[in-house]
Amino acid sequence: MEIKNAQVLITGGSRGIGAALAREYSANGARVIVTARSEEDLEKVATEINGIAHVADLSISDHVDNLIQEIESSHGPIDILVNNAGIETVNPVATVDVGDIRAAARINLETPMVLTRQVLPGMINRGKGALVFLSSLAGTSGFAGMGPYCATKAGLNNFVAALRIELKNTPIHATLVAPGPVDTRMWDAVETASESIQRSVKRFENLGLLPKTSPERLAQRVVAATQNERRHVRHPHRLALNFWLGETPRRITEASMIGVKFNPLDHV
Repeated sequence: MEIKNAQVLITGGSRGIGAALAREYSANGARVIVTARSEEDLEKVATEINGIAHVADLSISDHVDNLIQEIESSHGPIDILVNNAGIETVNPVATVDVGDIRAAARINLETPMVLTRQVLPGMINRGKGALVFLSSLAGTSGFAGMGPYCATKAGLNNFVAALRIELKNTPIHATLVAPGPVDTRMWDAVETASESIQRSVKRFENLGLLPKTSPERLAQRVVAATQNERRHVRHPHRLALNFWLGETPRRITEASMIGVKFNPLDHV
């Protein structure tokens, strides 16, 4: 997928990984639209990259349902959709706020599925497009204190796996990004959570299994993966076994579908 002159929509683009992605896509010649609910932070990023800020709260159904149409009506077709917006939960299941569970399910899983549904027919009809999904190492397993977050990211992983099978005979490519700790405010919340969470994180850190990466380094890898149509961006490499064990059933399903003609616009 050619990045130069492509129009890129990045959700959660006001800070952290989203802002780093906006800068990196822009640096590679893309026209970048960032969306988030924080207008002030969003405008700063858009101004910095000479991009476009579109304020939307992705926890509100109407905002999600209308986002793609509003942007494409005002700015033209979206060539690359980057589903980056997400929130973490950092309390045991027995104590996590019910509102946080619902918000995580909506923003981490429902929103990227709906936005993909909205943008995909146009991409297929134009014969051009790329989809990027920010998942997590947490999608490969259950981590204590992060149950709802792990569940949403595992769901996103399987959504992308199904999507790849549907898009096999099209030019549309999907990239799944699954990082471990990234040096952002989101990870700061994990490191300053309850004592039980901190003890759990410390165990993995003592085992050398949770090295941090920077948002900038991750963004470089994501843009390169988009350019080269790679299926995955994973971090850290030392936990490759987690990723490959989780990927095996999906590859078996893909192999079972070889030779089956699938029309991604088919419907009843």
